[in-house]
Amino acid sequence: MRTSLDLCVCLLTLCVTTLEQTGPGVKVVVKEDSDAVLPCSLSPKEDITGEIFHWRKDESQKEVFFYDSGIHYNNDLTGQDQQFKGRVSHFQNQLKNGDASIKINNTKMADSGNYSCFFPGLQPRQTFNIELVVEPILRDRSGEIPGASPKPYVTSLDETKDRSLLQCEVLEASPKPKVEWQDSTGNILPAEEPQVSERGGSYYVTLNTTVTKTGHYRCVATQEDINHQIYSETYVHLNESMFGIYCGEGVLVKMQGMPHQSVVDMTALKSEGCISRAGAGNILPAEEPQVSERGGSYCVTLNTTVTKTGRCRCVATQEDINHQTSAETFLIISAAVH
Repeated sequence: MRTSLDLCVCLLTLCVTTLEQTGPGVKVVVKEDSDAVLPCSLSPKEDITGEIFHWRKDESQKEVFFYDSGIHYNNDLTGQDQQFKGRVSHFQNQLKNGDASIKINNTKMADSGNYSCFFPGLQPRQTFNIELVVEPILRDRSGEIPGASPKPYVTSLDETKDRSLLQCEVLEASPKPKVEWQDSTGNILPAEEPQVSERGGSYYVTLNTTVTKTGHYRCVATQEDINHQIYSETYVHLNESMFGIYCGEGVLVKMQGMPHQSVVDMTALKSEGCISRAGAGNILPAEEPQVSERGGSYCVTLNTTVTKTGRCRCVATQEDINHQTSAETFLIISAAVH
């Protein structure tokens, strides 16, 4: 029959056995360029502020992080591997709880691997194993990986008042890239059949599309095999006959276009008369405003001609009711879009 003393000895032996075991492996999965927290905590919890803990990576034993009673790689200690310099930190406030976890900022693919956290000052020595998996994302890797596509070259081949033919050229890419035209919201645009040629293992791709609306457009080159994606963006301004209609409190503002001229896109109404403003707030000269009244509301049309590319703003002010509103447009004057 087992005595109480025997039971105590058995429990003590069980505790010692647990301490001697290497900590169970933990797998941490993060996306590239995000932060990763690698856990390492004693159980039961005890204050390790005055202890030593050491982090290393893989069989090469790269120095990741070392802490010794307040001295570590982020203050006076040297010897950290260049791969981790300036990117690894610990949780100072959690040391009293036995937490020796670290955080690796802005993870890279090269950070994937097996990490060990151990306490050489404890008897017996404890070691925790953590596997870090950094999953790749599509991003610009030009200059990092041979064959990664450089920034696409975008130009306008032909433009009329209601359409623009855009061309995108991707040069010296390997493996073969997927090339797409997208609008400002990321929608893929219909395009002509791509022209593809291969020279010495590198691919050259030309893709044309026709757009019919003013806006931002981008050409995107993607090489999924090497997790590389890069794009170039262009702004297209088409001289449409009508920019749009804006309705404000008591004011109906009509935005008009004129052949071979650019027009500020909103009327400014004041009790003394009408004004238009450029991007810097300077008042622009304008034609005599056209004002009409409909059922107690005013319809005002104000035209102005500008000669320089830039951002223009038109301001509508109703001082009697302390109301002011504005709208802006970006104007490109006699310039091809690249």
